[in-house]
Amino acid sequence: MKNLIALLFVGLISLGSFAQEDKKIAKIEFKTTVIDYGTIEKGADGVRVFEFTNTGDAPLEITRVKSSCGCTVPKKPKGPIMPGETGEIEVKYDTNRVNPIRKTITVFSNAETPTVALKIKGLVVDPNRTSVLEKKEKSMIEQ
Repeated sequence: MKNLIALLFVGLISLGSFAQEDKKIAKIEFKTTVIDYGTIEKGADGVRVFEFTNTGDAPLEITRVKSSCGCTVPKKPKGPIMPGETGEIEVKYDTNRVNPIRKTITVFSNAETPTVALKIKGLVVDPNRTSVLEKKEKSMIEQ
């Protein structure tokens, strides 16, 4: 009887160690974590795309994508990204705002690194109005 209990105990411990080795993890790897719009004109196309790959061995679920400002609207993929596949996070900045662009998009997922910060930067100028301030901002961004 003692041998049977000992055998069952060893079997359960072995099963637990195998279960830990089989744990699959999604990994998210972005081509770039910063997109530079450069200097663009007011009203220009504000859509840009962050491309990523699931380099893990489990399906990647993007659960939420959040922007630091209402002027930037991110769009997450609808379904899971399978291992080895690529996906996109689309970001639309409101280019009717004549200002420097410095925004953060936070990506939440089931990946090994569950939170990733993406950044957009640039300068929106009004071609009909070139002020001293805009020239100064442009020179600061180009540095």
